[in-house]
Amino acid sequence: MSLTLRIAAVLLTLLGAITVPVASAAPPAVLPMVVSNDSGRSEAVHLYLTGVNTQTGRLGYVTAAGVFTPWPSGSIPPSPAPDVAIPGPGPGAATTLRVPLHFSGRMYMSFGAKLRFFLTPTGLVEPAPWAPGDPNRDILFDWSEFTYNGSGLWLNSSQVDMFSVPHAVEVTASNGQVRRTGTLVADGRARIFGALQGEWARLVHRRSDGFPLRAIAPRKGIELGLFPASYFAPYVDSVWSEGRTLVVAPFQHNPAVRFTGRVSGGVLHFTDGSGARVASFGRPPSKDVFGCDGVLHAPNDQVVGPIARSLCADLNRSTLGHHPTSPVWTAADYYTRAITNHYSKAMHANMVDGRAYGFAFDDVGGHESLVHAPDPRSARIALTRF
Repeated sequence: MSLTLRIAAVLLTLLGAITVPVASAAPPAVLPMVVSNDSGRSEAVHLYLTGVNTQTGRLGYVTAAGVFTPWPSGSIPPSPAPDVAIPGPGPGAATTLRVPLHFSGRMYMSFGAKLRFFLTPTGLVEPAPWAPGDPNRDILFDWSEFTYNGSGLWLNSSQVDMFSVPHAVEVTASNGQVRRTGTLVADGRARIFGALQGEWARLVHRRSDGFPLRAIAPRKGIELGLFPASYFAPYVDSVWSEGRTLVVAPFQHNPAVRFTGRVSGGVLHFTDGSGARVASFGRPPSKDVFGCDGVLHAPNDQVVGPIARSLCADLNRSTLGHHPTSPVWTAADYYTRAITNHYSKAMHANMVDGRAYGFAFDDVGGHESLVHAPDPRSARIALTRF
């Protein structure tokens, strides 16, 4: 499931008590998605639309004409996927892609070289440049994520796995209203890489000529042995200290819903208003904090998931245990302590509007680089200067 499809599912669950305005127009069968190139770079740009038909569950790609096409069957070891690159825009130009309704996936953009995808009998092997053997490791590329269905378009820039190519995302509604996010401040790309110092600098992968291709997320760094696996341990231990009590009020629109947690035997147990135990969390290792999974796995429900999301967000933002309730909604309180997610901090600090997807649950409190319209007329991904 793509990040945006997961976002859409979570929002529909968590916002069920909110009255959502009826869209003024149904989403078109094929949505124009303009990719503009103001990057200032001269390399050829290659575009890809890969993902899933949300009605059938079939994995596939979308052609330049906007036609969803299932992938052919792959093999073990994975076999090369067909070349489905769509020629992208030259400097100062734009290319219009066409996204069919009921499609969720990624729009990849690469500079100078085409990406290599592979197929197994059950699915697609996407580029994973944090892996030393990945053939795309030395290619400059990135992606945006989106879901387009009967409820509209969700489109986001994502730094959850890595940061590489600056790009803004935009949607225009049927009434002409434009929503845009993901624009970096001037020289923001260099500022982000410059902010990753000390052990965090090991997350930056550079080309042989020294050009920084990308910064990978700390969870990826831990998996590769590039980043300390115990980074969050002192902070987690302080929160999971015996007898510690925490209060989680996970619904910003309904703060009366509260869960009380108390640490007993190294486990943080939560009870609801009636005193019934509803959720329990052991001490999460650092990889689970950065990844918002494992011990902090958040099911798509109304209790355990919202509590887990709140804990993960506040741990990454170094606010858990320092405020009366969790999550903390105010961005000015985030990333103020030494042990914090400095990768995510750098992303937010260098966005014009402060919004980014530095970790999976960065949408807690609405601080994510996401645009949505229930009645989209068009979308845009703007490759910005770097």
